[in-house]
Amino acid sequence: MIFSSSSVMGIKMGDSFYYLKRHLLYLLAGFFVFIFALNLDLQKLKKYTLLIFCVSIFFLLLLFVPFLGKSLGGATRWLDFYFISFQPSEFVKFTMVLFFATYLSALKNSIKKFLKGLLPLLLVLVVVCGIIIKQPDMGTALSIAVTSFLMFFIAGANVLHLVFLGSCGGVLIFILSIFSAYRVKRLLAFLNPWEDPLGKGFQIIQSLLAVGSGGVIGLGIGNSKQKFYYLPQQYADFIFAVLCEELGFIGAFVLICIFLVFFFRGIQIISKTKDEFYFFLGFGIISMFFVQTVLNIMVVIALLPTTGLPLPFVSYGGTSMITCLFSVGLLTNISKQISL
Repeated sequence: MIFSSSSVMGIKMGDSFYYLKRHLLYLLAGFFVFIFALNLDLQKLKKYTLLIFCVSIFFLLLLFVPFLGKSLGGATRWLDFYFISFQPSEFVKFTMVLFFATYLSALKNSIKKFLKGLLPLLLVLVVVCGIIIKQPDMGTALSIAVTSFLMFFIAGANVLHLVFLGSCGGVLIFILSIFSAYRVKRLLAFLNPWEDPLGKGFQIIQSLLAVGSGGVIGLGIGNSKQKFYYLPQQYADFIFAVLCEELGFIGAFVLICIFLVFFFRGIQIISKTKDEFYFFLGFGIISMFFVQTVLNIMVVIALLPTTGLPLPFVSYGGTSMITCLFSVGLLTNISKQISL
């Protein structure tokens, strides 16, 4: 799908295989990262959680340093060190899971107490999400927040506390959207993309055209029409639309089933562990993938405003792929610890 969706854009770079070649390098790097995570001492990882978390936040803050933060489409989400560039927020997704897994396993039943248990973790979440929203990147902040709330819920936090805080978060997102010109445009485009089909509603309309034109069996691999400069981000955030167009409902259904098997197997793994840190880490990783997958697909089929989240394991992107494979390596590591 990477090659099929990116070949047209690759021609602009002088090589239709341009993005495929780069993605294969990311997969190779991700393979080695997966092996590293698979053989990592999880107790040492737990020991260095705070250091890893602080380093990831440091890189996130570097985005606001002139000449280091790289702006694309009005958002500064990439760190550019000339010889390498990456997206710190992708790492932060994982380090937040690691951070909360470590401290939830230490808090135990204290998480039920708002002031001593939930509030300190909530403050960390608010600060991190605030930095990410400042980029601006509302989609990643939303993904991290939902994943964190799922971890709080499974740890035993008071449901009323979570519902109240979630409602406050929803109101805050609405307020931030109203006072941000580009977020207002996205919201209006989501509510009525046909009002401005060549402007703010263009991407949503092209995505729906791609999804709808695939029908039941699709147009066939490589036969997408929307990838010919109609659908923006066709090999990244909106690759699912191209997949629907070329493989149809059946292809999309198969992909979703693969994700469901992945989530089910992850739940099976963590349900067998007696170590609370392993349990929360595994649950956080599964939740991270689940939330991001659901949000991406909902955006593509116009059930949510555009968020800029990639589809795990499918979308083009080095930082995302490496983070995904490292996380899966840790999940497999947990499985290995259970079998020992």
